[in-house]
Amino acid sequence: MNHLKILTNGLIKENPTFVLLLGMCPTLATTTSALNGMSMGLATLFVLICSNLAISCIKSVTPDKVRIPVFVVVIASFVTILQMLIKAYAPAVDKSLGIFIPLIVVNCIILGRAEAFACKNTPLASIFDGLGIGLGFTFALTLLGAVRELLGAGSLFGFVLLPEVTNTLLFVLPPGAFITLGYLIAIVNKFKKG
Repeated sequence: MNHLKILTNGLIKENPTFVLLLGMCPTLATTTSALNGMSMGLATLFVLICSNLAISCIKSVTPDKVRIPVFVVVIASFVTILQMLIKAYAPAVDKSLGIFIPLIVVNCIILGRAEAFACKNTPLASIFDGLGIGLGFTFALTLLGAVRELLGAGSLFGFVLLPEVTNTLLFVLPPGAFITLGYLIAIVNKFKKG
């Protein structure tokens, strides 16, 4: 199995945000800034890699009747570890992402990759799948957050780039998330077809 192909699959062909349109709740809610988007993406990346690896390792001893509950427990375990680490070492990230960290447990990207890939492939391939999908998600959230922050606050990663008169508050509010995501998906589709 070509691990490079698995890795790039999540970045481009099966990007969870721009192509598969999965994980829209954290995508729209946490991308008020580039830093928030990147933080949420990296948190999801960690859980994706760890849960894919664990699920791939236990797939042969997991009965089909309890497969999904076992997957959820595995994912919840890694989310709990992640949340404790963030609270201990990055309290500002914990404060800005709030409830969206524990909600990673029910993110359909993670459970979907566990069901579609990790339970059918080797641990190494599952790590690359988690890495590819996670990097694709992180890229999408960071890009969405960067565009919203630049247009709404005139800054990028907190550094002011544009004068305050050019700021459009709409882009840091919920409707701005929908508008920006729609345009970014249209741009991605244009490049994919062209």
